[in-house]
Amino acid sequence: MTIKPVDLQGKRLLITGATGFVAQPIIAALADSSEVFAAARYQKPAQQTAMQALGATPVIVDLASSDFSQLPDVDYVLNLAVAKSGKWRTDLAINAENLGHLMQRYQNVAAFLHVSSTAVYAYSDHHAKDEHAALGDNHKHLFETYSISKIAAESVARFAAKTFDIPLTIARLNVPYGNFPCWPYFHLMMMQNGMPIDIHPDQPNGYSPIHADDYIAKIPYLLAAASSDTTLVNLAGDEVVSIEQWCEYMSELTGLPLSFNTTEQALGNLTVDTTKQTQLTGACHMPWQRGIKSMIEALAPDLLQTHA
Repeated sequence: MTIKPVDLQGKRLLITGATGFVAQPIIAALADSSEVFAAARYQKPAQQTAMQALGATPVIVDLASSDFSQLPDVDYVLNLAVAKSGKWRTDLAINAENLGHLMQRYQNVAAFLHVSSTAVYAYSDHHAKDEHAALGDNHKHLFETYSISKIAAESVARFAAKTFDIPLTIARLNVPYGNFPCWPYFHLMMMQNGMPIDIHPDQPNGYSPIHADDYIAKIPYLLAAASSDTTLVNLAGDEVVSIEQWCEYMSELTGLPLSFNTTEQALGNLTVDTTKQTQLTGACHMPWQRGIKSMIEALAPDLLQTHA
């Protein structure tokens, strides 16, 4: 039995990391019925115009600052901001320390959703990782600071939730994809340019990708599940799909040649257990093949073969 989702109709929401690819479909969906404040640095005026076109109010903020006093009062906060500069001091300060300052500013919200990553799990084997699995430096070969700063951010968020009595959900996201630039799309672009795709030798390189339609639908449930004791849940698709599978399917749809480069430096298998997610939010609904084809139709329709 799933929990009752919060009603976001007419509510005021702050969404950080608003110009990121993962956040924009959320903003577009929620702005239809909620008052959405989209927070980002907005280095280009066109970004603010684009955000307004989605129905949101752009809010200029630099998360490198610890002063969030000028941000608007809201009912709910969705934190999707992340720094990946590769500089330890910068990324730990923004992703972890300043998350604490942000939560201090919003200690009176009805709920706070912090979007973390399944990159916090230690690489081990092909067993699906549940929320109690060992943590580790999963992404060190790709983004040196990413996994560690994400782990630090979770610790700071837990502290802030308990200290300020903020209902908190930490959702560990696994391969978000949809009609926006995402990991499968980048693989498609590599195929188009004749570039081999890195895969780990411990094959298959399985993941639990989740389509934007599904992670958007789960947000009201994740907010409803929030607790000052922190609700921790994997945010992932119910189907296990390998890099090899989605690349082979994209090759089938487009006719593009596909080649792999086997290397220990590639990210290895990272499938996760979605039992808790299903209990809280219900099952996912987007089959991965339909989601991948929809992505290509939206972003690179000229690549599709006529019979696909």
